[in-house]
Amino acid sequence: MLHPSYSDLMKVVNSEVEPGEAPVVNSRYSIVMATSKRARQIIAGQEPLVECSRDKKPLSIAVEELNQGKIKILGDEEE
Repeated sequence: MLHPSYSDLMKVVNSEVEPGEAPVVNSRYSIVMATSKRARQIIAGQEPLVECSRDKKPLSIAVEELNQGKIKILGDEEE
């Protein structure tokens, strides 16, 4: 089970969206793709942006970074 839940992560990612604008993320797929990309970056040697123990897996670190707002998911027009 993923903690926090997908819906909680989607709320964090979309928290900066102004009322009336389209949400940045509206599917679990976007969350999965963003966290897996960040996990691969951590595996490749990038430093985690959150405090974590050495035994924590890269995907768990990526989820925690997203949950704390340390990484952002960009919309298509922002890339």
